[in-house]
Amino acid sequence: MAESIDELYVRQYQNTMRMLCQQKVSKLEATTIPPVKVSGEYLYWERIGPSEAIPLVTRHAATPNIEVDHSRRRSSTTPYVWATLLDRADAGRLLVDPKGPYQQTGMFAMQRAKDDVIIAALGGSAWTGKDGTTEVALPAAQKIAAGATGLTITKLLTAIEMFGLASVEDDVQKIVVASYQQRTNLLNTTEVTSADYNTVRSLVNGDVDTFLGFKFIWSNRLVKVATSRFCYAYTKEAMGYGSLDEIVVRLTEESTLNFAWQPYVSMDLGATRIEDVQVIEIECTEA
Repeated sequence: MAESIDELYVRQYQNTMRMLCQQKVSKLEATTIPPVKVSGEYLYWERIGPSEAIPLVTRHAATPNIEVDHSRRRSSTTPYVWATLLDRADAGRLLVDPKGPYQQTGMFAMQRAKDDVIIAALGGSAWTGKDGTTEVALPAAQKIAAGATGLTITKLLTAIEMFGLASVEDDVQKIVVASYQQRTNLLNTTEVTSADYNTVRSLVNGDVDTFLGFKFIWSNRLVKVATSRFCYAYTKEAMGYGSLDEIVVRLTEESTLNFAWQPYVSMDLGATRIEDVQVIEIECTEA
């Protein structure tokens, strides 16, 4: 008679769910101007341009009237939603209650969507004019070409020079958001001198998050086209961010679906590039 002891083997199950690896919080929300509460269809960001003083060359001269350049950028919000269903018949047959983990999953998705909104505004079109109906692309002068290389010291130094030439204030926080492969490329770049190497290695190891005056943020959300990864250097004053509704979490019973549980998460927000010279797109080669 064949052995059948394995028919009595027991199985052990846990009464908790473990979240798999994922980005759980927004990495970029804190790098914008503090979020503004939106109460309408559009949010306008009023801007005033620089002007120059003129010398007073004669006594009792007429007071000059120096025209000031006024402009505005427009942002709009987009609603995002996440929801799922859990039938009561299913819930009664589970050892673990998934309603709470479902809500967490939805909230994590919203946090990642915040970064997607900001990244899209960094490199996408902005809207200007009195009514905000004139489309403005990120100028070519604000873009550093890939040059068949990844993220290098030279590209970072070029970005610093571009900010300086645009009269971006030295004490404004400057951010670089780049991919994890570009983090490795930075360590391997030939421009890294022995003096820089330990600092860059600490950056790659996560011991520090600043280098050359930039705060570095590593992200998996950046756009990649073919072998080009589009990273960004920008300042904390560059991006306007507004929300009509921050993250809302609900758990309801759906009466038309046999009172199935419905975890529900939503938000309504948007971002725009307020000033082009404070955003630099760094194209990096990435296999």
